Amino acid sequence: MVAAGAFAGVAMLAATQAHAGRSCEAKKSTPQIIERGMNLAAQTAAALDAEHARTGTQVVVLARAGQDLSKYGLRYSHLGWAYKTAEGPWRVAHKLNECGTAVGHLYRQGLGEFFLDDLWRYEAVYAVPTPEVQQRLLAVLQDAGRTRTLQQPAYSMVSYAWGRKYQQSNQWALETLALAMEPATVRTREQAQAWLQFKGYTPTTLKLGPLTRMGGRVGSANIAFDDHPSDKRFSDRIETVTVDSVLAWLQQAQLASPAVVLSLKN
Repeated sequence: MVAAGAFAGVAMLAATQAHAGRSCEAKKSTPQIIERGMNLAAQTAAALDAEHARTGTQVVVLARAGQDLSKYGLRYSHLGWAYKTAEGPWRVAHKLNECGTAVGHLYRQGLGEFFLDDLWRYEAVYAVPTPEVQQRLLAVLQDAGRTRTLQQPAYSMVSYAWGRKYQQSNQWALETLALAMEPATVRTREQAQAWLQFKGYTPTTLKLGPLTRMGGRVGSANIAFDDHPSDKRFSDRIETVTVDSVLAWLQQAQLASPAVVLSLKN
């Protein structure tokens, strides 16, 4: 994929500088950072094009490692739905949080934009959904109106997996999968979450003590804990949607193949 194709992308909604699964610290981009991000995007595009040529793959779940979450036992921070366009390049539909705010918007971006940042680790991971799941997802991803159906602007990066007050990026992607799979019965976030529970999705439980919760809430507009049930919150159990849990569940539920890891070639 050439650089022009990688950078091409139109925001679904206008927004200021936005991030998800990445630090909001102001860092000056360097030629090395740009080159590494573009190289990872090109490597990912080549792998996805090979999947398309081999099996007709049109949609994958794609994730990046924008932050170091190893202390929580997590490898990846943010995911979206990547799909093959009629013009050829892959695009990623995903939700991003405006830095310094508690608001999230939906975007369609090229692979270059998806990886163009000072990532914690230059590694991508993707999983190929079954043909039926791809077909249903593609119909939603190609329709801007349907893609926004379950979008909740109020954003918390640790939003409760089964709550509706906030919605983080991975949560939007997962709930949109439910919408795509059951279009006749899933029209609300509550219905989407009921489908996910029925299908056996289990969120990640983070062990966050009161000092950590207080520090996060006071220091960041995009972190809130008040949507979590009191019995879980005050026993330090924060249940939220993570990339790692989604990838594991998709395979267990036989909705997607095992994940494929792509590490940047030096």
